Amino acid sequence: MARLLIPALFLAVFATGAFAQDGRYGPPGPPPGAAGPDDNTHFGWADVLRVDPVYGVSRVETPRQECYDQPVVRRESGGSSTAGTILGAVVGGVLGNTVGKGDGRKAATVAGALAGGVVGNNVSRSDDRTYEGTETRCRDVSTVSEQRRIAGYDVEYRYRGEVYVSRLNYDPGERLRVRVSVSPAD
Repeated sequence: MARLLIPALFLAVFATGAFAQDGRYGPPGPPPGAAGPDDNTHFGWADVLRVDPVYGVSRVETPRQECYDQPVVRRESGGSSTAGTILGAVVGGVLGNTVGKGDGRKAATVAGALAGGVVGNNVSRSDDRTYEGTETRCRDVSTVSEQRRIAGYDVEYRYRGEVYVSRLNYDPGERLRVRVSVSPAD
């Protein structure tokens, strides 16, 4: 087994050194044989001459909540005015019934019930309270703002003496990896 391991190790080191000396493929280029769809494509490095950011405007909608204080008036009832009216009518009817005699008793009972109802209603409403204050009310609103952002980079670079310009979505730095494809001109 050791006899097979040493030649395999030697072959691996030799093959790696041979590929590293091939100047056509620089890091991080593809390995030999994987240059492109055909044999007329290879990769190289271009010197970057200038990088200009290209700006775009984007609209950003920011939702937020807007709150404010609003004056309010509240009425709080001390009791039910219906219950006070009924109770007053009963008490007034009983008192009217005790005051009247004969045929006047019925009229006194009805008059006492009416008067007692009115008095009972007024008494029950006299316990009503009015409060004035403020309540916080909120509503959802949106703020739209425009923001200037980098949309890409116009890159001017030189490859083998020729100057090219491309728009990229990243800043390439000082060097740019390029794919070179050669085909006959018609």
